[in-house]
Amino acid sequence: MFKKLFKRLGRDEADRRAEAIREWAEQVPGTTLVAGVSSRSVARIAGVVEGIRMRSREGMPAIEAVITDGSGSVTAVWLGRRTIPGLALGCRLILEGRFGGEPGRLQVMNPTFEFTQDLRR
Repeated sequence: MFKKLFKRLGRDEADRRAEAIREWAEQVPGTTLVAGVSSRSVARIAGVVEGIRMRSREGMPAIEAVITDGSGSVTAVWLGRRTIPGLALGCRLILEGRFGGEPGRLQVMNPTFEFTQDLRR
């Protein structure tokens, strides 16, 4: 009984969070939702950082960040970097670059980026 209740409450919160992020991302001028980005296209998206990790790719340091906008997520990879000042979980940013991969598993290598705030503030 309690498991179903907590599962339902958790899912509702996740849905509310995704909707709030999507509403914010739709208001950022000149951006596209992740769901509308196709592979091999250049796009500009706005989203929130959901995950960060350091990895080595062929002996080169790399930072990977999972960015979501409520409609989908994309993995941004910066090669040759160990840190990016200001990049943290929950921060809002705008990415621009050439997206690749399969739908649902999009990736962008060395995108240009800018940190942003909530437009309603």
